[in-house]
Amino acid sequence: MTDSELAYLGPEARARVEIDRMLAAAGWAVQDAARANLSAARGVAVREFVLKPPHGRVDYLLFVDGAAAGIVEAKKEGRTLTGVEWQSARYVDGLPDEVPTALEGALPFAYESTGAETRFTNTLDPDPASRPVFSFHRAETLAGWITDVSRHPSAPTLRHRLRTLPPLTEAGLWPAQVTAIQNLEQSLAAGHPRALIQMATGSGKTFTAANVAYRLLKFADARRVLFLVDRANLGRQTLKELQGFSTPDDGRKLTELYNVQHLSSNRIDPVARVTISTIQRVYSILRGEPELPEELDEHSAYELASEPVPVEYNPTCPPETFDVVIVDECHRSIYGTWRQVLDYFDAFVIGLTATPNKQAFGFFNQNLVMEYGHEQAVADGVNVDFDVYRIRTEITERGGKIDAGIVTQFRDRQTRRTRWERLDEDLAYTERELDRAVVARDQIRTVLETFRDRLFSEIFPGRTEVPKTLIFAKDDAHADEIVQIARDVFAKGNDFVAKITYRSSGKADDLIAAFRNSPNPRIAVTVDMIATGTDVKPLECVFFLRSVRSRTYFEQMKGRGVRVIADTDLQAVVPGATTKERYVIVDAVGVTESDLVDTVPLDRKPTEPLERLLRRVSFGIRDSDEVSAIAARLARLDRRLTKEDREGIEELSGGVSLHEIASGIVDALDPDTQLEAARETAAGAEPTVDGIEAARAALLSDAVAPLAESPELRERIVSVRRSYEQAIDEGADTLLEAGFSQDGSDRARSTVESWERFCEENRDEITALQVLYGRRQPQRVTFAEVRELASAIAKPPRSWTPEGLWEAYERLDASRVRGSGQRVLTDLVSLVRVALHQSDELVGYPELVRERYSAWLLAQENAGRVFTQEQLVWLERIRDHVAASLGITVDDFSYVPFVEHGGLARAAQVFGDGLGPLLDELNEVLVR
Repeated sequence: MTDSELAYLGPEARARVEIDRMLAAAGWAVQDAARANLSAARGVAVREFVLKPPHGRVDYLLFVDGAAAGIVEAKKEGRTLTGVEWQSARYVDGLPDEVPTALEGALPFAYESTGAETRFTNTLDPDPASRPVFSFHRAETLAGWITDVSRHPSAPTLRHRLRTLPPLTEAGLWPAQVTAIQNLEQSLAAGHPRALIQMATGSGKTFTAANVAYRLLKFADARRVLFLVDRANLGRQTLKELQGFSTPDDGRKLTELYNVQHLSSNRIDPVARVTISTIQRVYSILRGEPELPEELDEHSAYELASEPVPVEYNPTCPPETFDVVIVDECHRSIYGTWRQVLDYFDAFVIGLTATPNKQAFGFFNQNLVMEYGHEQAVADGVNVDFDVYRIRTEITERGGKIDAGIVTQFRDRQTRRTRWERLDEDLAYTERELDRAVVARDQIRTVLETFRDRLFSEIFPGRTEVPKTLIFAKDDAHADEIVQIARDVFAKGNDFVAKITYRSSGKADDLIAAFRNSPNPRIAVTVDMIATGTDVKPLECVFFLRSVRSRTYFEQMKGRGVRVIADTDLQAVVPGATTKERYVIVDAVGVTESDLVDTVPLDRKPTEPLERLLRRVSFGIRDSDEVSAIAARLARLDRRLTKEDREGIEELSGGVSLHEIASGIVDALDPDTQLEAARETAAGAEPTVDGIEAARAALLSDAVAPLAESPELRERIVSVRRSYEQAIDEGADTLLEAGFSQDGSDRARSTVESWERFCEENRDEITALQVLYGRRQPQRVTFAEVRELASAIAKPPRSWTPEGLWEAYERLDASRVRGSGQRVLTDLVSLVRVALHQSDELVGYPELVRERYSAWLLAQENAGRVFTQEQLVWLERIRDHVAASLGITVDDFSYVPFVEHGGLARAAQVFGDGLGPLLDELNEVLVR
């Protein structure tokens, strides 16, 4: 029927024509009741079906496999549908007795439609409620849902099964991930169709989503999950994560249990349980296009559409194709221009983002089930904090001018063909035109040279190798200029600086993998490709040579550097690196000073000494920036603590860890927490500004109480932090004098006296001293106990080392000191013996062990005990190990140097059954 013919019909008749079209598109055979043929198709929709009196007639009765399964109530366009669901429910009682039903005595599926709007109710759901659907479900879909009644009699529908998910296995999950999954599942069980999870970049959103997908597939029997990503390269990254995801039940990989498909063509695998795709490819499939150009799949959807995209029904990908849609980091435009693609599917929609915007909140009906921001992630050790390093140049700030008369090069944007022309008038340009209309190469050079010259002195002091650096350029041509100039500025070759854009030579995925896993490239220049989602953990420097208008986009770009990385993994790809405690945003365009900036560093007082911040807290000062800075420092320190230092701090804090203190501070700084506390105080009334401020002060006071109330804890934190750091003065020195000094002897005497006094005062506190004083049995000290003693004396204000103490004794009286001069930790035993005056001579512990071993070996020979040459070699190895470790066990044979010579198996062959008794004997003889 043409549009002109439709115009002559009444509103309800026009609605029925559109409903007929929709049903037919979904595969239903639409028939009049007088000419019904229930064998014509698997699904038959019979118009104007007459019911038993007094029930009248139903607009459409839906038959599936010859049995009545549902109805369609037709209304004229413009009529609201949420008030007519009760009409649909009454029809089941009016069915003629001879009409078979798919489920005994029930018509489980009810639709209300105007042709422009359609709502659907599945009466099998635990709390049946109508929901909007793009179009009618296919008959095959309804048949499958009917079959589920016998497959899952106690939980026949997905919404039933979402209410009976088993408890989450929390092993291997971070606390934030546990909370996100549990909150999401509560939302799904309540029937909320959309839920938004906000988790900071680097806090494991994809891993969280993998757990969600697995639980929905296994325990809720979801038929298919769609995983939407922003760009194709992120889809490949997601596929790798799912391939590596070990299920918590039996440890098998997710991809071993379920088919997972990353769409690289416009065909959805019918047996795939998880489908990964960009939204532009899904849209291309809905449009019926045979293929999507690869370049479009590699771009962000944000760049591809400026107006909302129209969507029409496609029978090859009907709305019920997916039960769940997980939207990963598609926050920038997907809820605006691409929203109709999401609305097409009759599915639960789960959003994952680090930076939600108003569009996202609106799309998800304000159902934010998890909120986990940058500050909390830093406090939890999930993210690292950042500093901002600002570079300003004249041209960047104010633009520039090319004077008339200058022969100037011009370059075609597309072909890059160049020509030269003498200007007949001045060519002035603003900072906004920089790198668009005009390329000022010296501006790029000046910025990069400043970065190079300040890199090892100010930005990353003490480093000697360029950290992994990501530079954001304005476009591909700008990126090309940056790459060429950077190679010249750093005097490095092609491998050192790489362009990673859609036009990069070579496969972009390979370049990203090299940037992530190899020492080179050290610097990557990109436009948009690594702006969101791409995981490059070793990245320590995010460099802006382009401005950004979108606040959300900027937050994503700067978040590329937040990810934590193990020290060994960092050192493998960045020579000279030790640990990643922060990253640096280098801002050469003022982007961090604009109104776009959303988050701020947790450490907002980077130049303020920790000792001063803690002192101010002790005097009752609760400035938010200062308290936030303390949280950042504690979170950073917590990652570096040794077991001994951690236990010492928690002993002083009443069992509270630095991580818990930092997290408590971040929570107290959260405006939502402050508002909630103020509401509780106001007994339900809306709190005043003063009430909120009082709540803020109270929350912060409670959060910092462990620090404010314990001078000992504050002192320990400061001393532990200092013990991990050394200040290096690179300045030149001048020789004034050389020779022995009486002052040196005095200082040595003072050190020896302090050492001996320390041993006396701590003989009941430190285990090694208890043993060596003879106050504990057995009177044999262990290596762990000596290491504890070394850790105790290394802390300020003493800062002693075995070497320093040894040199002090040697300075006072070299005749009483004997040894090789190459000190080892076990020399502390000899130092304690001398301090206790148990020995008049200071002898290196390895020398003592060798002397005892020689005496023991001589005694064995005198007693007639003979060792083979190979046994003697092994005995010397055992002797040297005892000298360095204060003992030996059979477990030590699994390590160097024993393992290099056959380990325990060979030692057992050499000594036979006597190996165990021999080790006990040597421990007794040599360790004293």
